Amino acid sequence: MGKVKFSPLGEKTFLISFLSGTSLMLLFWITKADVLIILGFYYVLIAAVANLLITLYELMEYLSDVSEKKSNGNSVLLLLLNIPITFLYLTLFFNFF
Repeated sequence: MGKVKFSPLGEKTFLISFLSGTSLMLLFWITKADVLIILGFYYVLIAAVANLLITLYELMEYLSDVSEKKSNGNSVLLLLLNIPITFLYLTLFFNFF
């Protein structure tokens, strides 16, 4: 069994979104700064739109590609993983706050 391959766009989008969200949440836990709540809210909105657009793009690429490459399909799954991570972070935030 080979290594799971992702498209560069999907992989980078997932990593940037995941690391940025995690950093914001950790920074809020450390500092408890109220401005991070507002910043985090806007971040979630912007990240949701960006992830949705890139997920749709990756899905269209996957469905229109007739070759055996599955990197776009794997990227769609990877980007969809951001949804439960976001809900987990929101649950942790509300329990903490």
